[in-house]
Amino acid sequence: MWGGKGRAGTAKAQRGRLQRRDRVENKLRNQSNRQGGTIAAATIFLTSKLTICHRKQAIRRAGSRRADFQPSAGRRFPLGPYNTRKQWAPNDAAGPIVIISHSRPLPHQDRIMSSASSNGNAQPKIEKTVIIGSGPAGWSAAIYAARANLDPVLFEGTVKPEMIPLGQLAYTTEIENFAGFPAGNIRAFVESAVDKDRHWNLPMVPEGHEKDGQPHYAVQGVELMELMKQQALNFGTRVIGDDIERVDFSGPPHTLYPASGEPIQAHTVIIATGARANYLGLPSEELYKNKGVSACAVCDGALPVYRSKPLAVVGGGDSAVEEATYLANLKGADTIYLLVRRDEMRASKVMQDRALNHPNIKILWNTVVEEVLGDEKLVNALKIKNTVDGSMSELKVGGMFVAIGHTPNTAFLDGAVEMNSEGYIQWKKAFRTNTSVAGVFAAGDVADDYYRQAITSAGTGCMAALDAERFLVDHEESIGTSEARPSLT
Repeated sequence: MWGGKGRAGTAKAQRGRLQRRDRVENKLRNQSNRQGGTIAAATIFLTSKLTICHRKQAIRRAGSRRADFQPSAGRRFPLGPYNTRKQWAPNDAAGPIVIISHSRPLPHQDRIMSSASSNGNAQPKIEKTVIIGSGPAGWSAAIYAARANLDPVLFEGTVKPEMIPLGQLAYTTEIENFAGFPAGNIRAFVESAVDKDRHWNLPMVPEGHEKDGQPHYAVQGVELMELMKQQALNFGTRVIGDDIERVDFSGPPHTLYPASGEPIQAHTVIIATGARANYLGLPSEELYKNKGVSACAVCDGALPVYRSKPLAVVGGGDSAVEEATYLANLKGADTIYLLVRRDEMRASKVMQDRALNHPNIKILWNTVVEEVLGDEKLVNALKIKNTVDGSMSELKVGGMFVAIGHTPNTAFLDGAVEMNSEGYIQWKKAFRTNTSVAGVFAAGDVADDYYRQAITSAGTGCMAALDAERFLVDHEESIGTSEARPSLT
């Protein structure tokens, strides 16, 4: 399943936290049902240090939307578009307790009911469009769908080891190649555009990036994603902080099963769960991510942290050669070391010739990385091992690019749509985002195993929303969605 990187702790501690969370959520849900209101606490993250009195206070006040949950020793943790109250966490907690209060029902927890039928039975509402994923593709799809009056619901996921809400860009620093965002006083714009209750999620302004006494830098990954999210919210997108764990596309309508709450049905579904980069799995690699370790040379290679430094690319396939060639062709490029674990490459003959004949690329055969070295701020070397004789050595580099492939976040689909051998969803029509299932569309890196860029993902998100809109228009007589009309802007 798709999600992101969190503080798991031990398995036993994690089970305890989940059990405590479930107990609180059940009490909140029961209280809300008794009062006939909406679910007051939709998402709760509990820490092992959360005290009993804090939990009781949360439960006691959950039924009142006006009451604030304010432990005296707490601090605010605003989060989420449905927030109508303050959220707090103990200052000594390893992580926050977040209570998100909703001014309207969540589609998958407090089902929106249609008018009662002639026999008195109410029917659950079928959503026009549900979007799964919160990267550039997901938010772009939400913006276009919302402007087309599709009233979209977007599931942005939760924090999990393989992914986090806002997608892969939430792991990146500056993005210099997203059109329309030249370097400038980005922070002033971001803070003016994004709701204040989400400013806590904005990254620090990069040090040393100033011009005329003002911050001057290219937009950072989290900033760009928060701007996209805000734009989607401005047009009325309903955002759910939950995962979709499984799907049933045997309809129509299509049925999605969230990790918590009741199933949700939709006439159209846009899958935009992306793909995650594969890493070596070294603890030191994790320590230096965005400090000299990257999985995208095109995204990061021209940044100051890597500029004019010797660099290493790990991998022996076409992607690794492409990464190495891109870095070697940059203005002022130093030596680019291509670390290949065997005595031959898996890359195509054309790509191999390109690497072998490039003056700036040096191939180190039978070589694996044992440890990433640095000063805790930036990478300055790699400890490498020769796989033939076992000898160890140190390679002085200013950064490491891992190019050993990507894994699409499609496991939760369990084969419900057609995929290729690597798990990427297959588009079934040229220049369209249609999948093998009518009414189900795919956008971004979950289907694109070639470009894998933020801007191309955003473009296919737009395409998927337009495809969904036209699907609803074409089928409006059978599914009753006459409100949807083509809006091509």
